[in-house]
Amino acid sequence: MGLRELATYSFACNVGPLDRAVRLIVGVMLVVVAAVVLDGLGLRLAVGIGGAAVALTGAVSRCGIYYLFGTSTRPHGT
Repeated sequence: MGLRELATYSFACNVGPLDRAVRLIVGVMLVVVAAVVLDGLGLRLAVGIGGAAVALTGAVSRCGIYYLFGTSTRPHGT
């Protein structure tokens, strides 16, 4: 079972199209900054992992924090 299938079984899509695009852009930018700009292994790992997590939530259109709070940025009916 792949990551996308696992996420599908966990909870419904709750990240809308604009939110998804922002998460993908910001997540990738954070990973690049961590890899290229930052000094110190701990800081690089923290920012890189955080960026990867943000990008992943955008890629699969699901956010665990949104799920916990019962919210969604996804338009109704999609």
